[in-house]
Formats: sequence, C-alpha cells, structure tokens
Amino acid sequence: MRLRHAHLAVAGALFCASAPTPAGPGPQATKPTLLVFITVDQMRGDYLDRWASQYTSGLKRLSQGGALFTDGHQDHAITETAPGHASTMSGRFPRSTGIARNLAGVNDPNSPLIGSNGPGASPFRFRGTTVTDWLAKADPRSNALSVSYKDRGAILPIGRSKQDVYWWGGRDFTTSTWYRDTLPGWVQAFNARQIPASNAGKVWELLLPESNYPEPDSVPIESGGRRFQFPHRLSASPDTATAQYPGYPWMDNLLADFALAGVNALELGKGPETDVLAVSFSTTDLIGHRFGPDSRELHDQVLRLDRVIGAFIDSLYKLRDSTRIIFALTADHGVSPFPELNNGRITPAPMRVDIRPAIQAAQQTLLAGGGDPNVIDLESGSLVINPDSAKAGPAVIRAATDSFVAVAKRIPGVLRADRFADLAKADLGKDRIARRWVQMFAPDVPVVAVVTLTPGSYWWYATIAQHGTPSDLESHVPILFYGPPFKPGRYAGFTRTVDIAPTLARVLGITPGEPLDGHVLTAAIK
Repeated sequence: MRLRHAHLAVAGALFCASAPTPAGPGPQATKPTLLVFITVDQMRGDYLDRWASQYTSGLKRLSQGGALFTDGHQDHAITETAPGHASTMSGRFPRSTGIARNLAGVNDPNSPLIGSNGPGASPFRFRGTTVTDWLAKADPRSNALSVSYKDRGAILPIGRSKQDVYWWGGRDFTTSTWYRDTLPGWVQAFNARQIPASNAGKVWELLLPESNYPEPDSVPIESGGRRFQFPHRLSASPDTATAQYPGYPWMDNLLADFALAGVNALELGKGPETDVLAVSFSTTDLIGHRFGPDSRELHDQVLRLDRVIGAFIDSLYKLRDSTRIIFALTADHGVSPFPELNNGRITPAPMRVDIRPAIQAAQQTLLAGGGDPNVIDLESGSLVINPDSAKAGPAVIRAATDSFVAVAKRIPGVLRADRFADLAKADLGKDRIARRWVQMFAPDVPVVAVVTLTPGSYWWYATIAQHGTPSDLESHVPILFYGPPFKPGRYAGFTRTVDIAPTLARVLGITPGEPLDGHVLTAAIK
C-alpha cells in the first residue's frame, strides 16, 4: 500500500460546463498589452483583511483599488498546489485539466532540467488550454513568461504552451527540455549574480516593531520544535545559504527581480498584442508550512510580500504604460492551523486522524478476494485501486471499497467517508463537500472512495501545517482584478477560481479553446 500526501512528501453543485465566452470588444477603448497574473501560494482568503491596517504597498493598492471577491474558493476537494495552479488560468476544474494531485502533476523524467540535477518536469499531463493559448490564437505575436520557485507553480498556469517558463532548480533558475535546449542569455546573466550566496549570514528580523505582532513567538510546535523564534539567520556558508534561501522572505524579492529581468529581455507588454506575465510567489507556502498560519513568521512574511508586490507594480509601471496593464491575483489553496493551537475556535475540536485501520480493512478484503493488497493508494483522502494492478474483478474491488468506507466512518476526526460513485447522486448545489470531490477527478482515474476530515483536522503523520482537504479553511482564497477595465469594490457572492479565466477572456476580447466550468464575473467589469 502506498500512503501519500503530496506537500508532506515534498516538505519533510456540480456546475455545468459553459459554452466558450464569445470574443468581442473589450470594455475599454485601448486593449491591455500586458496581463499580470499573480498567484500567492497558500494565501488564505482572510489574509487581505487580517493585516490590512499594516499593508502600505502592493496588497493595499490592489485590495483597495481593485475588484475583490471576498468569498472566493478553489472549489475542488484536494486543495493542493498542482490542481490549484492548473485551474486558475484554464477556467476548468481538475476533472477537466487532468491535474488532480501533486504527485501526478508536472513530474516528468522524460523532460530533464537544464543545468540542474533536479527532477524533470513538464505539463504533459495537462489537458486543454489556458488564457495564454487563447491569446496566441487571437494574435500569434502574443508571448508569455511564467516564473515561480516551484516547477508546478510556473508550468501549470499556462498549461501546455511552450513559452518562457522558469523555476528554481535548487541553486538557480532553470527550465526543462520540454521548453528549450539551453538557457537564454538573460537567465544565465541573472543566475551569474549568485544573489542567494551573496546574502550568506543575512538575518531575518521583524519588519515592524515587535508590538505590531500579537502572535506569540514561543510556540514549539512551529518549525518542528527547532529554531521557531526570531531572529532567523541564513548560514554563513554561501552554498548552504543558497539551499536555505527559498524558505526566507527574500526569495519573493528574487523572483520579482527575475520576472522584471524577463519582461525587459522579452519586451513583454510593448504591444500591440497582449502578453502574459505569470508570477507565482511560493515563499508564503514554505513559511506557512513550517510555522503555521498563526505564527509571527507568517504575519511578517505577508507584510513583506505586500512591499514586494508594491515595488513590483511600480517597476512595471515605469517600464510600460500603466493604463494598458491589468492584474489578477489569487491563491492555489489556503491552510489549516495546527490542531493543537485550536483554542476553541473550531467545533468539534480538530485532531490528528489515523486512517490506517480503514486501509487495512480494504487490504484484507482485497487479499481475501485474490487481489494484490499492496497496490492500494491513498493520497490526500482519495482511495485509488487500479483494477489491472490489483488483479481483481469489480465485485472484489467493490467489497474492498465497502470495507474501507465502513471502518473509516467510525474513526474519530472523520467527517464523512463516501464511495466516490455515490457522490454524483447528491444535491451538488447544497452539498459542497460532494461537489468538490466530484469536480476533482476525470472519469479515467480509478478513485473508489474518499475521506473528508472534520474542519481543521490533520492526517496523523503531519509534521508541518497542512492543507489538501475540502475544508473552507483550505479552499478559501482571494480573487482580485485590478486595472482600467475593472470596477473597484468588494463583492461578497460565492465565486470560484475557475471564474477568473472567463472573466479575463471577456475583458481581453478572446475566445476560450473549449467549454469552461467557470463563468464571467460581470459585476467586476466596467
């Protein structure tokens, strides 16, 4: 049996498909020449309000001057990085994009990295098209640059499009042979600056006076009980400091500078076509996993990100006509606090849930029916039994599924356990848990059962702050549009990240390449 949870392994109503949005004139006389799509990895939907009084730059400008949907969600069940990034610019749920799990996301040994020993990566599993493809079909001159610390954060927002896509390969920025054979000169020149190594020994201290942070700085569950208090210092060794760098706030500065270097080198946004700049900031996720969403470290990180985004916007406005740039901002998922720090906030109290008895029950039933019990695969609450690998017929697999569900329902901390085939019978407009699971998997994925934990509960083996469940704590994300075509304001209606792409398509006057799961957020458009 393979028990997997993607982010731990790395870090230690069914809505009917809509017809393609028709092309037409945008709402402004001069169409945008640059779409800037910002994803903040693990930015919960409440963060924009939680520290609003302390924002002075980018997040303040975007949230006060943009169209902000305050009840935005990644409306699928496994709220992980890969499926989240794949849905935002495609306008489609994981069941349509084919990206349902981190561990079956962009990893591809047939597309090795250039100049790096890191794992190969490509979008070969991604199905369909994205905003980038729709723009290129409307005007072949349209180009895109997508960057992130994470490979999946850089690759999946633009789908299969072979554009300029770069991520951190462990020591510097790179890409894979899916995209090109060698790194262009501007990437090599940026890497040659060795910025992380030159910051060896640098100390992360609080951005504001300590009195501005109500969070205690003495919580041992943070950072695995080691080095959980300020200040935090990079190693004095340049090599070690380079390896540590992504877990410190300055990684966001580095990524923003790299993106701006690419804008200059590729001449993005000069027009007359519309280009795409996709930037996925990953440091909030790394710090959030290590210290949790209630930590002083996460608070300080988001304040620093506000400054980074502000400087980034100012730099873009110096390079290009600000009246021809539009922004969209969202997140790939949220996060739940450590259960031990609940303090009565969530009822019933979250706990750490050991699902192994249910797995063992399924294994025993499969074995008794002559199947192979070792092929059962559980990842992020989804039980997969491939009938070919299991060497078992439908009746045996059905019996193993029933055994799993029956035992799982009795385990403390389990909100519900369902046969996956039964979920489509639910009222998906009212049953959001069933809806999010149904919108998760394509028909060719052999998921037989799913387990949903009570809100805030963790899988028993979690050593870091966790996400990946259908809970609103982990699905709630900001959805924001900024720029001349958009009507500033706060919009309280329930929205989904799959609504972002059709909204952008309407503003840009382009036609999606296939039916979408999302719809146009007309309230946000002037």
